[in-house]
Amino acid sequence: MKKFLVILFAVLTLSFSAKADHDHVITFNQLPVNAQNLLKMHFADKVPLIVTVDWDDYSIRYESGEKVEFDKQGNWKEFECKTSHVPAALVPEQIKNHVNATFPGTTILKLERNRLGYEVKLNNGLEIEYDRDFKVIVIDD
Repeated sequence: MKKFLVILFAVLTLSFSAKADHDHVITFNQLPVNAQNLLKMHFADKVPLIVTVDWDDYSIRYESGEKVEFDKQGNWKEFECKTSHVPAALVPEQIKNHVNATFPGTTILKLERNRLGYEVKLNNGLEIEYDRDFKVIVIDD
């Protein structure tokens, strides 16, 4: 019962904050089909806390702290994992190879794709930016 009340409180709190940001709470089934398929394949063991849409993207927050964003077409924009790591199957091969070779033993906590390239955050605190051709632009600690 206590867990249910905590989850209910969290959903209501996130709902009110989402409305203040012009986000609208939607159901999982209202996501684009390709976004649903990706989430079912790679985040099936996670419990969605809230699903929102705003003018340019969809956002899914999970009870375990993960956040996934998609554009209007359902293409992924960002994976952010607080208690786990970005599933390896979702990381472009070039980034995976570079991280494994240069920073062995690290995991990717955040992966973001934008029009300029990719941004990665590792569990050792480093942030790496790649251009669209997967060349390293910046390594920041």
